[in-house]
Amino acid sequence: MSQARPTHPAQPILRLAALREIEQRQGKVSPPLMERAGAAACNLALSLLTDSPHPPLIVAGPGNNGGDALMVARLLKQRGLLPVVVFAGTVDKLPADARAAYDAWISAGGGLLSEIPQQKYSLAIDGLFGIGLGDRPLSGHHAALVEQLNALACPLLALDIPSGLDSETGRVLGIAVRATHTATFIALKPGLLTLDGPDHCGEISVHTLDLKIDAAAGNTIHPSQFAAQLSPRLNNSHKGSYGSVGILGGAPGMVGAALLAGRAALKLGAGRVYVGTLEPFALDPLQPELMLRAPAEVFSLATCLAIGPGLGESAAALSLLRQAIDTDQPLLLDADALNLLAAHPVLIRNLARRTTPTLLTPHPAEAARLLGSDTAAVQADRLAAALTLAQRCNAATLLKGCGSIVAFSDGRWFINTTGNPGLASAGSGDVLSGLAVALLAQGWPAEPALLAAVHLHGAAADTCVANGSGPTGMCAGDLIDPARKIFNHWIATLPSPISVE
Repeated sequence: MSQARPTHPAQPILRLAALREIEQRQGKVSPPLMERAGAAACNLALSLLTDSPHPPLIVAGPGNNGGDALMVARLLKQRGLLPVVVFAGTVDKLPADARAAYDAWISAGGGLLSEIPQQKYSLAIDGLFGIGLGDRPLSGHHAALVEQLNALACPLLALDIPSGLDSETGRVLGIAVRATHTATFIALKPGLLTLDGPDHCGEISVHTLDLKIDAAAGNTIHPSQFAAQLSPRLNNSHKGSYGSVGILGGAPGMVGAALLAGRAALKLGAGRVYVGTLEPFALDPLQPELMLRAPAEVFSLATCLAIGPGLGESAAALSLLRQAIDTDQPLLLDADALNLLAAHPVLIRNLARRTTPTLLTPHPAEAARLLGSDTAAVQADRLAAALTLAQRCNAATLLKGCGSIVAFSDGRWFINTTGNPGLASAGSGDVLSGLAVALLAQGWPAEPALLAAVHLHGAAADTCVANGSGPTGMCAGDLIDPARKIFNHWIATLPSPISVE
């Protein structure tokens, strides 16, 4: 449910080791990387400045992030501005490049303070730590500086990543800068886009510093990645051309979950949707196109299955799960199907042996049960949890939450940047399951189906907010019609993967 938005739609995401490798391999350039980073950040800072009579504030830390900040200070001074610069480090311990930036600032006549003066500022720039902090919590003087930065009533620009935020996981390390803008260098980092990152980064801009990035294991999601599957329907087609979805769930008291999934599947284009509910007297008077059946009937009627929405954990539910895993149909597991899977590890082994597409869509608590862990541990490293599940279950895995992560068993992963807090409502995940299984029914492979479903799900939520019906009070059912409209817009507007000159 990310609110942070990179300024470009599809971007590689690099973990710390990959960033360091690129810096070592391509870092000996002219002008140097720190100078390039400083220039990029200075240009962004200038665009954020208003006609305010107050000076910009720059807080520089004890490492290379502090060097970037001092470079920005010198460049702003060259433009006729008089930044207030606070230095929170030890000169003799600065890395070589940062020490050069320090010396250049002093040579330019710049001054340094150790505390932030209590006055008004036109802009504040956080250059305390960036990615150099690692996973060490902020404390003492540095934590106090972050607290002061967060209290300022002006735009707050973080360099590379807000200080106090773990670049690998998005965890807040004690306290973190709450930036209005983040200028990140070389590439996006996972921590900008997931967990606490979106609440601290504000508007993200990516500055590659003219370094070449080869194919990355991680990327953001964008419709161009599944454009090959988006094509207009043939005039000469019928309902059988678009597959038959089977939804298994809907125990007594939870029928709504299965019906939401069914409605979403129907409105995203599945030719037929069969809903097999454990509640024997289920009905949906608002969506008569849904075909309600006894669960056992669904297996022979559907061409792909989703099991879990409102399933419960009864003996009958377990029996359905076993049967679903043993089918050779594309299969999506959500909600109680995941809880039953966690309670019966032999089923995980059976699942991993499947040769047809398998999709898992856990939220953090469900992922924790599957991993024999707890929710806090999953949230502490969401990317690792998603990758572990994908490999252990041999399944395309979506770990839901702020900055939903899609992981595949070959080690590739994606972070979604659509969506908002309105998705934190009952039934939202059931709609997502319906969207994904509808695409499977229409012949989409597992990877583009899951990427498209999560991106579309978030985009529908963003449309609801733009139309004034969210995020507060947004209901799961509100997402279905906007999702249908957006999906048809994609088909109508994205270029064909084959062009004729």
